[in-house]
Amino acid sequence: MTQEFFDISLPLTESTIIYPNNPPVHIEVVPGASTTHSNISFGTHTGTHVDAPRHVWAERAGIEGFALSQFIGPAIVIDCTQAGESVTIADLGKVTIEKGARILLKTRNSERGFATFYDDYVYLDGDAAEWLAKREVALVGIDYLSIKKRGGTDHRPHTVLLEHNIVILEGIDLSKVEAGEYTLMCLPLSFPHLDGAPARAVLMK
Repeated sequence: MTQEFFDISLPLTESTIIYPNNPPVHIEVVPGASTTHSNISFGTHTGTHVDAPRHVWAERAGIEGFALSQFIGPAIVIDCTQAGESVTIADLGKVTIEKGARILLKTRNSERGFATFYDDYVYLDGDAAEWLAKREVALVGIDYLSIKKRGGTDHRPHTVLLEHNIVILEGIDLSKVEAGEYTLMCLPLSFPHLDGAPARAVLMK
């Protein structure tokens, strides 16, 4: 049986949308006598990326604090396209979520696309973040550049998940992916002791 692969990563170009006030992507191609290389600069939370505990607490671990096993293995894409302003416990209750699960939230964000940054993106509700943390999931991904409300005062989507050492995967594009079970392969770049890192994320069916 032929396996199908879905690249759910956002391409990194100078046109890639960024969260407001984050560093933009800058690429400078440097031709040489016999080879070419490029100088690249971007922020740690650019495009498809992983948040580490140090993103919230300066004294906590960076990306190196997560086990590699959290990034690779069975994953569930949950259809949250009918969610309101945020993904709630009611939206998550559609599927059985067990300890160690990797949860990917497909919302209207994927349908709207990633050509322009939208302030009113769908985010994860704080109560829902606590609900997932109590189930001891390994990873939670969402299809926009932040898992919490822009400008919101409820920081639990970050703090509760990271407090429980749950990987937060942001900026995934699930527009071509149906709800269901997959295998996730997602590895952040190895930047030790930093607050986050861009990642390449792929689903396999």
